[in-house]
Amino acid sequence: MFVNRRVGRTDNRGTNVIQRDDILSMEFLKKTEFTGCHYGMRYRLEGVSDDGAGRKLRCTIWPDPFNFYKTPEEKKETAEFSFAEDGVVEAVAWMNGRFLAEKDKWEHSGEDWDSF
Repeated sequence: MFVNRRVGRTDNRGTNVIQRDDILSMEFLKKTEFTGCHYGMRYRLEGVSDDGAGRKLRCTIWPDPFNFYKTPEEKKETAEFSFAEDGVVEAVAWMNGRFLAEKDKWEHSGEDWDSF
């Protein structure tokens, strides 16, 4: 499932951010990955096996314009969290932190296809 968030909600500073309820439930994530886009920052959340310790929630972000499979690995950033509701909340906070840290990059990412 792909969600395009060009009309994000704002945090208490008036900044557009991803909200927890923008991401589907843990029951959905147990079955398949979830992808979305927030002002040029594409993201994917998926459950992955951890070496003997159960499952982790892997969160990957990358710039527009291409999908996960067509984007070069060096353009992607990945972080892992616990495969639980708390992990989803932490993943959302991580994505928002990455978005705010390089907001200009994300908002203009679809304009420079030559960089791929």
